[in-house]
Amino acid sequence: MPRATRWEDGRMPLHITGDPAADELLSDDAFALLTGMLLDQQVTMESAFAGPVKIRDRVGSIDPAVIADVAPDAFVEAFNQTPAVHRFPGAMAERVQTLATAVRDEWGGDATQIWTRGEPTGAEVLKRLKALPGFGDQKARIFLALLGKQCGLEASGWREAAGPYGEADAYRSVADIVDPESLAKVRATKQAAKAAAKAAKG
Repeated sequence: MPRATRWEDGRMPLHITGDPAADELLSDDAFALLTGMLLDQQVTMESAFAGPVKIRDRVGSIDPAVIADVAPDAFVEAFNQTPAVHRFPGAMAERVQTLATAVRDEWGGDATQIWTRGEPTGAEVLKRLKALPGFGDQKARIFLALLGKQCGLEASGWREAAGPYGEADAYRSVADIVDPESLAKVRATKQAAKAAAKAAKG
């Protein structure tokens, strides 16, 4: 079996977490990046996307076939080690293993096949992402935007499929983070959106 999750050429090194080791893994391994996106809820973006390197270091691999076969109790224990992978280690460990199983069984253990097999359009890539365990509409659109903006995805119509997250210079999500300055802009956008939502509720 080939190296399951190695990126194709054409992507750029990612700078999401501020941790060189974590960012290097995200840049090198597609399933690691997919896992970071899955973990990106109810924690900071940096913490979520630093999760995959913790998993790899504690389990010995970030390969989806390996992750899927780890005993569930042992995998939760790996999430619980200090510093924890996520603030909800039990639930998120289960979700990561479910995602790993789907990638292993449906995509031959190669996460890149989700957006490359059969040269899919942006709309088809979005459909495939939304079919993954733990990926709702918003998460799938953000990840699609990340693939298009920073990972060399050339699927036709990806910006349109990603919706507002696909817009250039939007600074709405992790897809727009390339350095500390852009991270600050994304944070400001998120805070403004939360403030607006809170004000709308009265």
